[in-house]
Amino acid sequence: MKPVRTAMLVLAIAATATGASAQGNPPPGPGAMHRMGQMPMHHPMGDMTMHGPGHQAAMATEPGQAAFGAIQEIVEKLQADPQTDWSKVDVDALRQHLIDMDEVTMRATAQKESIENGLRIKVIGSDRTLEAIQRMVPDHARDMDGMYGWAVRTSALPNGVELTVTASNPADVQKIRALGFMGMMVQGGHHQMHHLGMAKGEMMHMH
Repeated sequence: MKPVRTAMLVLAIAATATGASAQGNPPPGPGAMHRMGQMPMHHPMGDMTMHGPGHQAAMATEPGQAAFGAIQEIVEKLQADPQTDWSKVDVDALRQHLIDMDEVTMRATAQKESIENGLRIKVIGSDRTLEAIQRMVPDHARDMDGMYGWAVRTSALPNGVELTVTASNPADVQKIRALGFMGMMVQGGHHQMHHLGMAKGEMMHMH
């Protein structure tokens, strides 16, 4: 197309659009703009949502709260197991244990003291935290005793539990002191098994 004819065509289109606006008619829509070789302006964010087969929105996978997620996982295992004895199941007992875990992890005070061949920790608290300490720490110590060759002992305090961990290997002694209280409490990696056992009503005292 020759330059003169092109310029005349552009002027004619502009005049048509101006006339339409003056008469109260809406400007050309996105389809007309595409036909003119122009790109549409920004779309609202809502227009970016994909619809139809193959364009489903991604589903969220996190439950939003750790204890909720832990209980959800156990309930799914119970429901998937045809051998589950529902007359013994007690999911609320698992919930109480998870509350204990939260109390000990977030609210207990741990006072560390290096001793010969290991570490002594006074784990103290009050009210609900004290109850959780008294339930969890001795049970966990009994299960840990002998693990890795460590000697793990507890004794009662008026406001908590004293936890002592010792080892004969100097490298283990350094590790024990570095791990501290919560490093000791997470040893073993068997909490999920205990959670399932508690929910099934097979274990009364957990850590």
